[in-house]
Amino acid sequence: MFDAKDKVIVFIDGSNLYHLLKASFSRTNMDLEKFCHKLVGGNGKLIRVYYYNAIVSKKLEPERYRDQQNFYASVEAIPYFELRLGHLVYNGWPQSRPYEKGTDVMLATDMVAHAFRNNYDTAILVASDSDYVGAIQVVKDVGKNIEVVLIGEDDNNSSMPLRKAADDIIMADATFLQDCWQENSNG
Repeated sequence: MFDAKDKVIVFIDGSNLYHLLKASFSRTNMDLEKFCHKLVGGNGKLIRVYYYNAIVSKKLEPERYRDQQNFYASVEAIPYFELRLGHLVYNGWPQSRPYEKGTDVMLATDMVAHAFRNNYDTAILVASDSDYVGAIQVVKDVGKNIEVVLIGEDDNNSSMPLRKAADDIIMADATFLQDCWQENSNG
């Protein structure tokens, strides 16, 4: 855990967060600002939040694109939040689901670059897969701390290498998230 003088940046794998919320809580209407401030609490200074996701095709999925653009506009309206976007690849659409390109690498690159620039003392990573283990190790080698947020009622939704690489784990279970939901919607 970090202390009150620590600079903290939160890095969120948005697609991963969305799918874990949906699977674990059957809702996705998280208030991201409340969530991030709760992650930091009074134990550090929140410098910035970086939210990573991929843009759906306006041509292939116009309704989903519209909803996503509205969501992205709401993220960009939150103070100290930055939106970083990759893209979706539509091979075999509509029989096959599209897949993300560029978001994991962008998140890992930003996390490492900000560590080298001394922009934070502690990074909080909201993600669950082992793609980030190498970046976490570099961040630790630079002398920074890294905490990983696990979403759900147990930690089976994340990779063991990711959990082992982190300096600390934050369990974002139902109790932790109870005051992090948007009040006007069920998801």
